[in-house]
Amino acid sequence: MRLEQELALAERWEREQKDLWFWEKLGRLPFLLLDKLTPRVIRNKLGQAIDELGGYVQSGGRYLLSQRAVLAALDQEARERGCGGEAPISTVAQAADLPLVVMDQAADRLAANGRKVAAVQGATTGIGGLFTLAIDIPALLGLSLKVLQETALCYGFDPNDPRERVFIVKCLQFGSSDIVGKRALLEELAVFDRGANDRQLVSQLQGWREVVATYRDNFGWKKLFQLVPVAGMLFGALLNKGTVGDTAEAGKMLYRKRRILLRLQEEREG
Repeated sequence: MRLEQELALAERWEREQKDLWFWEKLGRLPFLLLDKLTPRVIRNKLGQAIDELGGYVQSGGRYLLSQRAVLAALDQEARERGCGGEAPISTVAQAADLPLVVMDQAADRLAANGRKVAAVQGATTGIGGLFTLAIDIPALLGLSLKVLQETALCYGFDPNDPRERVFIVKCLQFGSSDIVGKRALLEELAVFDRGANDRQLVSQLQGWREVVATYRDNFGWKKLFQLVPVAGMLFGALLNKGTVGDTAEAGKMLYRKRRILLRLQEEREG
């Protein structure tokens, strides 16, 4: 009964995501102007940095994550709530058996840390306006992926698994999709654990460039505010913090729902 109530909360969040604010619907238009204003050398550097990051994601992206640190955070949270074992949590399988409240709290703490880092990063890269934007977008993309990998571990999923890399990319895409894209992704993720062959997984990972294009384009008017040198520090801090916060929320809710569904399935089969 408790799991079904938690599932209902997750589904309510999903319904709330199936619409966009008016201003977000206009978000892609200014980026067309930004492309015209950006010197070719900066655009090339930006594209190269994103391609390199995408390559790491397709091959595992382990450099983004300290698994030991995340498991230690889970263990600390479990002990604070009186549900830790004699031995510390050291495996993803152990993390998968933790109560949902422990998973939620650990995910929230790690997300809060990610938002703080994003704010500092945005303020730093906002100093130089247009020229440091080429550094900011790949860095923000990397931080978003790090937060999603940490979230995966909090809910007992291994981000080094190719299937989880696909799910993480989908979570990232969800955060920047329009209403049609979000609906399609929710339908796709609803049946994610029903199985997919290796060829399908490879095909979805190869769609990384499309995800990056969507992610970049949907910065839109938000990133235009960061083009003003010095003043861009404030905009950069706020916008990056908000972006990582939105990504963390999407990752938490989507991974949380997966864990609930798997536990309900185990109860039915047991």
